Amino acid sequence: MALDDRTPIIVGVGQHKQQLSEVSEAQEQYLLMEQALRVAADDANSSKLLTCIDRVLVIGGMWSYPDPGRLVADAVGSPNAKTLLSAMGGNMPQASVSDSCERIASGEMEVAVVVGGEAVYSKNKLRGIGQDLKKTGTDLQPAAKFGANVSMSSQHERDNGFLMPTQVYALFESTIRAHRKETHREHRQRVSSLWAGLNQVAVANRYAWVQTPMSAEEIMEASPSNRMVGYPYTKAMNANSFVDFGGAIIICSVGKAKALGINPDRWVFPHSATDGHASYFFSERDNFFESPAIRLTGNRCLELAGVTIDDIGPMDLYSCFPSVVQITMQELGISSDREVTTTGGLSFFGGPMNSYVIHAIASTVDAVRTTGKMGFVHANGGYATKHACAVYGNEPPEIDFRREDLQNEIDAHPTRAVDESPSGDSVIEAYTVLHGREGPEKALITAIMADGRRALTSSVDFSLIENMLEEEFIGKDMFFKPNGEFVIKS
Repeated sequence: MALDDRTPIIVGVGQHKQQLSEVSEAQEQYLLMEQALRVAADDANSSKLLTCIDRVLVIGGMWSYPDPGRLVADAVGSPNAKTLLSAMGGNMPQASVSDSCERIASGEMEVAVVVGGEAVYSKNKLRGIGQDLKKTGTDLQPAAKFGANVSMSSQHERDNGFLMPTQVYALFESTIRAHRKETHREHRQRVSSLWAGLNQVAVANRYAWVQTPMSAEEIMEASPSNRMVGYPYTKAMNANSFVDFGGAIIICSVGKAKALGINPDRWVFPHSATDGHASYFFSERDNFFESPAIRLTGNRCLELAGVTIDDIGPMDLYSCFPSVVQITMQELGISSDREVTTTGGLSFFGGPMNSYVIHAIASTVDAVRTTGKMGFVHANGGYATKHACAVYGNEPPEIDFRREDLQNEIDAHPTRAVDESPSGDSVIEAYTVLHGREGPEKALITAIMADGRRALTSSVDFSLIENMLEEEFIGKDMFFKPNGEFVIKS
């Protein structure tokens, strides 16, 4: 069967790592994006691609460029390209690629580029010596927006100290432990073993930021170089944003690829894509050890592609923290012996903020080409909140590329009300102990009230905190006094 010329394909992927011994030589972020895009064109073996780009979509990042896509497009020879800047969120790279595929399939454009880049490592190092990266293009008009920024936390969550991913994902982790009926040590050993598998992939990946081998024991145990952050997560289990990366994906139509003479051996076909989000405020989720949003987006993406998870070879599950990987594995029926990253994950490969999934797609595309097997990518934003999935293959889909939004189905699942002034009986549902450099400092706790509402609280009682690190407190009865203080019943 002849391929429709409007069929979207990925023809080039590029990754660029800036890991310098002399930080004063560091390039600014848009130059890292430009370099990655040039690598992607080389990957397609077509320098002509760079002069016929219809759209450059840049993933929003930790910088203040009003229109970085304009800088990139002009630098590579496509001054007429439309430029967009995405909203924040780790799901945005896959959502951007999916959107580009839809627009190419509709005939709206022929060549689309998704790029991203960060230089957090160099910025921090330069700040320490009173310098900064060069800032180009600050006078440009703002690019068109792609997606909308939405707050991922409520004022009530923030007021109660639930502020950061390092805290919330660790909170989720405790409920996984309790749901599996594991002891603290059993749980930590299992999770550390999972993370050691990611580390092995990073060690073999020349683009990974951290290529030092770590055993499960080394990942699990706190040490001067691997301190505890939010129990049970040591530093090695947290996303590492202190990296300098550029990444690029080039998507084009089959017709354009033919016209440019791009070898079909480089073509990778997006088969399907899905999107959807859980409740924006984590405190309104029904529970923290399941995710209807991941279950629905992931399984529907596989279904649209006509495959099962067992048909998938290379996959990259978003891995900012172990809890989201475990939830995804559970929801999609991925066995514990599977390799779940093509990069090494955000702890070891590195987490260039919102643009990590560009690298996940790039590495998965490379693996699809090499293995001939179907690939799967899961992208995540917020607190396991926003999800975008896709299936990729060497062969074209039997049915045209399809993308679906699963929001209506996700919204049909139950959520939970929050009691902002708890008083009375409750049961501890989840907790984590936050650590500073000197040791444990504060416990964050959620509890379920007698009426089913969720309450948020915290404690700096050191004896309680110490016990929480050894004993299981989930399921213990807790009484809230009218003034907000609480008592845990033995």
